[in-house]
Amino acid sequence: MLVFLPEDSLKIQNLADTFDSLFKESENTILQWGAAEPIYLPCDSDCLFNRVVARDDYYASALHEVSHWSIAGPARRTQVDYGYWYNGDGRNEAQQRLFEEVEVKPQALEWILSQASGLRFKISADNLDGEMGDLTRFKDKVFAQVQIYLQGTLPERAERLKEVLAEESKRQCYLAAHFFNREAI
Repeated sequence: MLVFLPEDSLKIQNLADTFDSLFKESENTILQWGAAEPIYLPCDSDCLFNRVVARDDYYASALHEVSHWSIAGPARRTQVDYGYWYNGDGRNEAQQRLFEEVEVKPQALEWILSQASGLRFKISADNLDGEMGDLTRFKDKVFAQVQIYLQGTLPERAERLKEVLAEESKRQCYLAAHFFNREAI
């Protein structure tokens, strides 16, 4: 019996297959999707692999969670959700600014991986029921971090994934800094 997946599911399954081919053996880590909320789970008695788990079948969620994983060091990768705090939706303005500070690098990486995949990146303040305020400063910081990454070096795991995604989507030429438009986010 053939099972047909919706187009978005096919995309995220392709991303999971690519991720797993790069990191399942070398980093003992797999990418899963379909959760109500994204999470990182280190290996335990229930699963021999570390798991980067994306929300539903959202490709952008998977890229975002992979971005966090790419930044996390070895000690962080032994902890559920890397041991970071998270105040959910409904943050006040001060909490929102703290959220934005820790999200600059992951969202910059997500933008680069989105570009490598041929997908549009949309910045996420992730605070629909709270005080987002003016996102101009946050967008400026994410854009500046993208430029820093593109002029220097991405984290090693992100670089490996970026190269494969760009090759698969034939988008290597679109990874130059001038293809990242601050006004687009």
